[in-house]
Amino acid sequence: MAIYPLNADIRVLISEEKLQTRIREIADEIARDYKGKELVLVCILKGSIPFFADLTKVLSIPIIYDYLGVSSYEGGTESTGIVRFLADLSESINGRHVLLVEDIVDTGLTMNYLLKTLSTRNPASLEVVSLLNKQERREKPVQIKYCGFDIPNEFVVGYGLDYEQFYRNLPFIGVMNKIPEPIEAIK
Repeated sequence: MAIYPLNADIRVLISEEKLQTRIREIADEIARDYKGKELVLVCILKGSIPFFADLTKVLSIPIIYDYLGVSSYEGGTESTGIVRFLADLSESINGRHVLLVEDIVDTGLTMNYLLKTLSTRNPASLEVVSLLNKQERREKPVQIKYCGFDIPNEFVVGYGLDYEQFYRNLPFIGVMNKIPEPIEAIK
């Protein structure tokens, strides 16, 4: 495994301030739509963790948390199209309103698979909130009920999104102008 420099050639696409403003707006929409309903928020690991954490902090309605670990990238910058479950839900979603919290929907392969799979567990409703939407990469249809930002077809990192597990800790969404060279290898 390689270590990559934090000061790589990354251009800010969405600032920390814009992220937080939009997240508060989304939280208000969700609170209005789910008032008086039992809502299960499902964080799609790992990239959605910052978005999930910030969203839950500003939601004004009671919620239940759960987590789902999936992988379709296996490192690199392109989805393999093969979805692997790394961790399943710990709670039943039968008869509950479920909102999947995703960092980015691009090809739609992963989210389309998750929606089909989870719908067989008979939730009362099953919807998606995605911080980012990369519509021009869509290969499978996905209905996103709450969308933070539509973005161009560029490889993004930061705020949970990674390149080979690095750059998740950036407080903004950035575009990698070029893939960085590793500064050293971990043995």
